[in-house]
Amino acid sequence: MSEIALSPAVERPRKLTEDWSSVLVGLLVFVLALAGVAGVDLLGWAATTSVWIDPALALGAVSKTYANLGGAFALAATFLALLATLSLAVWASGGDARRFALAFTIVFAIAYASWFVGSYAHLAAVTPADLSKFGISWSLKLTNEGGFIVALLVGIIIANFFPRFAEWLKEAIRPELYIKIAIVILGGFIAATAAGKLSLASSVLLRGVAAIIEAYLIYWAVVYFVARKYFGFTREWAAPLASGISICGVAASISTGGAIRARPQVAVLVSSLVVIFAVVEVLVLPFLAQTFLSSEPLVAAAWLGLAVKTDGAAIAAGGITESLLLAQAASEGVKYEAGWILATTTMVKVFIDIFIGVWAFLLAYIWTNHINVEKGEKAKLSEIWERFPKFILGFILTFVVVLALALGGGLTQKLTPAIAEANAFRVIFFILTFFSIGVLSDFRKLWEDGFARLAAVYVVSLFGFIIWVGLAISWVFFAGVKPPLAG
Repeated sequence: MSEIALSPAVERPRKLTEDWSSVLVGLLVFVLALAGVAGVDLLGWAATTSVWIDPALALGAVSKTYANLGGAFALAATFLALLATLSLAVWASGGDARRFALAFTIVFAIAYASWFVGSYAHLAAVTPADLSKFGISWSLKLTNEGGFIVALLVGIIIANFFPRFAEWLKEAIRPELYIKIAIVILGGFIAATAAGKLSLASSVLLRGVAAIIEAYLIYWAVVYFVARKYFGFTREWAAPLASGISICGVAASISTGGAIRARPQVAVLVSSLVVIFAVVEVLVLPFLAQTFLSSEPLVAAAWLGLAVKTDGAAIAAGGITESLLLAQAASEGVKYEAGWILATTTMVKVFIDIFIGVWAFLLAYIWTNHINVEKGEKAKLSEIWERFPKFILGFILTFVVVLALALGGGLTQKLTPAIAEANAFRVIFFILTFFSIGVLSDFRKLWEDGFARLAAVYVVSLFGFIIWVGLAISWVFFAGVKPPLAG
């Protein structure tokens, strides 16, 4: 009797894959946020952090409806909601929900503290108006998304100097889960942005799709060839490496790794590599864009979308670049309407994410039919579907729903605050992703596992052709296309 009672607890079958769990959690956030369109504010209590000089004024609720509750309450409510939802998702995926809950409490505290520090005005203030507002004379101009960089660095410090603590946190260090949820939510955010600026958005979209397809065909093939031919990587390593370096970093390497059934450590190592280089790119490329591309702001925007290989870093770089270029244009007597540079970077980046699904499908088909086929048998369509990254379906669904409501229902004004509430959670999942990747970046182990060779492929590929080809493609499709003038 006792054996029967204990058996389900010990050998509970997995009910959901992590991929499907991410879709469900992302859609849950999206649906609750969408209730705001009907006048029911279900997520307005979510915590948000403003750029600050006085820490007491930094935290608040994302909606004015809950403003009287205070920042501390908003943060506590956000944590408890995520703790309950993610613990359930981990349990449904076959994980240890109790251990996850304990570790996640610490992970959330450190990750959000990193975001809080990254929002400090000396790190995040961008424009002269911001500097004046906070009474400061200098800033690193990272925007508050510099918190992603802080979270990554804190995770790296923990991984390399406190390995026992890092090991204890491992149950809640789930970058794949966090980034997939964030991407599902991101679909609605991008649709709302596009719908509100449809007159130019359609042109930007078509140009961006053409640029993306061209970049895919060039980037992926060349990186894969370099990794195989000159660095001797196997197909298992070369394919995720090519996707991570050439397409969209973490999400692409994870999708490709799943599509070809690579070992989990392959995606982890490639993701770590991509994020580390993304940090360098986000600190350097916006200033290069300001110096050399100030007369072509949308070329700069598209270039960042094609060159910076993680969503968070690319969008952060787009925000920094927009601030730099708008300020420079204003000093020359030209005042562009705000939002277009960031929107272009974001749309290019997100449509790259959509194409990840198509690319993963193609790779899954090739691998199952021509590479990993046993006894000459071809894979079934059901097996290809099994390898397809399901979180991309969640992204497409949220994108289509919001776009349909905005264009067909004329609900753009009501959608904006609703999507802002969902976006508050998307930002938190990005923070958790960056921190998690940092914790997985034990450089001693990475070096032992061949990280130096991976880094060499990245350096050769990034500086040898990706940046330059991306710039050329951006110039071909976006030269002469300017943001509208303000007013």
